[in-house]
Amino acid sequence: MRAVHPVDIKLTQAFEEHLLSLKIKKGQILFREDEVCEYVYFIVKGALMGCTTHNKRKITTYISVEYDFVSSISGLHGSDYSKEYVVAVEDTELLAIHNDVLNRLFSHHFELNYIFRVVLEKYYKDAQQRAHIIRVGNAKERYLYYAKTNPGYLDRLPLELIASLLNVKPSTLLSIKKSFSLPHDQQKELQHCGQKLELYVNQHQSFRNKNIRIHALALEIGISSHRLSVVLNNYFNKSFIDYINQYRINWIKESIRNPQIMQNFTLEALAYSAGFSSRSAFYNAFKKLVGMSPVAYLKNISDEKR
Repeated sequence: MRAVHPVDIKLTQAFEEHLLSLKIKKGQILFREDEVCEYVYFIVKGALMGCTTHNKRKITTYISVEYDFVSSISGLHGSDYSKEYVVAVEDTELLAIHNDVLNRLFSHHFELNYIFRVVLEKYYKDAQQRAHIIRVGNAKERYLYYAKTNPGYLDRLPLELIASLLNVKPSTLLSIKKSFSLPHDQQKELQHCGQKLELYVNQHQSFRNKNIRIHALALEIGISSHRLSVVLNNYFNKSFIDYINQYRINWIKESIRNPQIMQNFTLEALAYSAGFSSRSAFYNAFKKLVGMSPVAYLKNISDEKR
């Protein structure tokens, strides 16, 4: 706490008096869904994960390790029932303080309010960044985000938990991880082919060809169709159709933001011009890659301009 703000000796003594130390084993639940979390916890050693269930599927909402605070997000300070449960990923050592004690200290020590505000600001910035990358980033971008913000955790924590947190399939995350574990010369070759592909597709707008096929595109850029498939899977982490459709969708999104274009073209006309062969293919691809329908996206753009 002193690293954030000077702490009064009385506050230090109060914490020392009321702090509890506890240890929980890997797999042990710290608190459950639909119960009030009565404590705020500080991880001294180990790792915890927050989980919830949706349509009978377990979803990892966060993973916290040493020097992180943990409590119920939905029922902070014991204000409501928790919508998530927290379980130990590793054998974990914790410090805990009861919410009643913490609330009493808030009312008597201004510096604690300031410290807690700083802690919450950091947490919400991290949460916002994580939510953003999961919503708009592809699998590779999510992997790189997690590797950058949590160095060492990809080797330390179970892969299926990180995959759940990043909303990607474990097999996809494993494939991405392996691609970054390739020898340097193989990584450089993949990068070179990937950049060559990007340059060609951008310059020639190949995606606007309704009849584009992987073997024809490979021939045009001068590599085998097998090599192009490897580049798409291991460098871009996309299937051929998703790679092409991403270009089409991006082109349409840019067109939608141009008022002159939207005065003269319908969404369907833009879709056909971008390379989609049918309205249903366009709508399905847009919803898959953007997370909403084209009509909803267009409405959001219109609302932003008001």
